[in-house]
Amino acid sequence: MAQSDIFADPIMGEPYLLTPGPLTTAQSVKQAMLRDWGSWDDDFRSMTRSMCSQLLALVGDEKDEFSCVPMQGSGSFCVEAMLGTLVPRNGKVLVLANGAYGLRAAEIMRYIGREFTLIDKGDYMPPRGDEVGVALDSDHSITHVIAIHCETSSGVLNPIEEISTATYARGRKLLIDSMSAFGAIDIDVNNIRYEAMVSSANKCIEGVPGFGFVIARTLELSKCKGNSHSLALDVYAQWTNFVKTGQWRYTPPTHVVAAFLEALRIHAAEGGCAGRLVRYTQNRDVVVAGMRKLGFETLLSDRWLSPIIVTFFCPAHKNFLFPGFYNLMKKKGFIIYPGKLTTVESFRIGCIGRMDENVMLRVVKAAEETLAEMGVSNATPPAEALLEKAKLEALG
Repeated sequence: MAQSDIFADPIMGEPYLLTPGPLTTAQSVKQAMLRDWGSWDDDFRSMTRSMCSQLLALVGDEKDEFSCVPMQGSGSFCVEAMLGTLVPRNGKVLVLANGAYGLRAAEIMRYIGREFTLIDKGDYMPPRGDEVGVALDSDHSITHVIAIHCETSSGVLNPIEEISTATYARGRKLLIDSMSAFGAIDIDVNNIRYEAMVSSANKCIEGVPGFGFVIARTLELSKCKGNSHSLALDVYAQWTNFVKTGQWRYTPPTHVVAAFLEALRIHAAEGGCAGRLVRYTQNRDVVVAGMRKLGFETLLSDRWLSPIIVTFFCPAHKNFLFPGFYNLMKKKGFIIYPGKLTTVESFRIGCIGRMDENVMLRVVKAAEETLAEMGVSNATPPAEALLEKAKLEALG
């Protein structure tokens, strides 16, 4: 297949999903789901082993110190499974939040009844290593830190490496929600220390929704028997069952695993994480430059822009209403994402999925046409949005 065909319109007239997952997938990934698999059959067990081996290779587990544990459900299922299993019942977690997904981790801690303390940076300011250090120094009962790798509420790529350094300098343990970053952003265990991380099938590997996975230090995982608050979300029990039988404890999403293996094949052919990061970064740069040319403003300065998803302020123009903008963009073949900021109106455009820079140029063209159809002559955001951005840039 020629390069120009690889990123052609999705089959059956589907729109492109400009979201952080589910996202637009390759046709061969969709086609991989056309066969049925027996969940206990040796062929499917072999598929699971292959999948886990490839995922461990992606985090650089050359010393065989980590285990990969697939878990049924969405990404939030896996975050809860990791927190509920890796944190002992008498443990305490420092939750780092700068958006909806950090706050969701705190909500999980409330639900499962584990102690936690929260650093809430608001909508978009990244948590920094020195702040983590101060919090850990002031509360010696904290045993773990949970950090979001890429906070997709805003598009901030958080400084995981400095957070890890601060955490382990004080003898604590780091857990990472790398849901929207793993597969494109480096999280090599040889470069960044952590006890466990989670991601899911339908993000930067470009599979379809249905399961996630916990990649955990095996020695740490072996100490977690009895920690979990849940039968179904017990990572330790799932892991020991894989070790013993090679099988998932409960019915696995067989078709999703088959699709994910095809997605992993494509990922490797593209050059792995490094190759994918190049494409996603180019996607981001093209859409940001194009949208800024139309007058849109990004929430973040270039320093903090991730190659995963970008938040744009909604224009202040009286004719601009996001539902109308969304529907017109959809008619042109692009599903964008609502904003999650609490202080100003915004929307998001994802850079991940089976798309390249040519698709992103079409996104910008569609936005230009949509503004004209809405009678929006100026995409400048309201003054309060620009003030928020100025505050962020002043803080560095």
